[in-house]
Amino acid sequence: MRGQDEQPEQHLFSYVSLEQRVPANHPLRAIRQMTDRVLATLSPAFTKMYAKFGRPSIPPERLLRALVLQVLYTVRSERLLMEHLEYNLLFRWFVGLNVDDPVWDPTVFSKNRDRLLAGDVATAFFQAVRAEAEARDLISDEHFTVDGTLLEAWASLKSFKKVGDKEAPPDDPGNPTVDFHGETRTNDTHASTTDPEAKLARKGKGKEAKLSYSGHVLMENRNGLAVDVAVLPATGTAERDAALDMVVDIPKLDRVTLGGDKNYDTRDLVDALREINITPHVAQNDTHRRSAIDKRTTRHPGYAISQQKRKRVEEIFGWLKTVGGLRKLRHRGVERVEWTFTFAVAVYNVVRMRNLAATS
Repeated sequence: MRGQDEQPEQHLFSYVSLEQRVPANHPLRAIRQMTDRVLATLSPAFTKMYAKFGRPSIPPERLLRALVLQVLYTVRSERLLMEHLEYNLLFRWFVGLNVDDPVWDPTVFSKNRDRLLAGDVATAFFQAVRAEAEARDLISDEHFTVDGTLLEAWASLKSFKKVGDKEAPPDDPGNPTVDFHGETRTNDTHASTTDPEAKLARKGKGKEAKLSYSGHVLMENRNGLAVDVAVLPATGTAERDAALDMVVDIPKLDRVTLGGDKNYDTRDLVDALREINITPHVAQNDTHRRSAIDKRTTRHPGYAISQQKRKRVEEIFGWLKTVGGLRKLRHRGVERVEWTFTFAVAVYNVVRMRNLAATS
């Protein structure tokens, strides 16, 4: 017998709590527990960020839980995130809101972003997640991989103009016509009027150039967890500069290895790594040149293992750009981009740790 599509009566009360509605085996439960432990360690830092007197603010823990959801569910904007919080009971449970609690205004994120930037909360959150992984003995202290990727800036190529040129009145203020064909445009002579810190860069020969930033990850090879991150302007040496900055903080109780692709095969970088007791396991770039890596390194079985393991870092970048919403940035400036990138990598680590715990 077919059931009738009758409009149900609107019940005034609900007797099922949010805790009961979320299945016991839901993946977000483990992520919520881990996130709560991490945020608990940051509580003293949060206290210093706010005044002792005045009207109570929205708890920073709830703001950060909401941002974790934005990364996990690829929510494209804070305004859409608040819309989800209005009617999505799973989101309300994760953030810590009751069914009847009002959702805050989307501009709350804009107003609190400067406070979170000043407090370097993204870095503190990332370090707390890494400490959780270290406590579980998930991080190797001997074998690492470094790599970088281009992050497309929130700026159009039309905004990339010659520095100092006087602008003529646009034919269409909303979408002006710009003809830059045949014009030589470089980062030395041009800059974006939308995001001056973004640089024109391309992934390789034959690829289109885009206004971009350069995001970098230092990954440990045991479980593929990120142990350090950096964002730099997209220059030709950004990957190598970031690699040296990140490996300095590695505890070198014994000789460690660092894997990388052919872009890291330069004499200056290889010599600098060896000076700080790091064995460079980078891919050999011997096309029309001599590689800085010779058989003294490549003959060992560990070199082949590092070359195999280093491909795992691409999984991090793939997740960040597909799930994490970083295929095209939503913020401008190195500082804000680095905050977003660092926080997204920390969320990736949380998801990775949850998956490792589920399969162990």
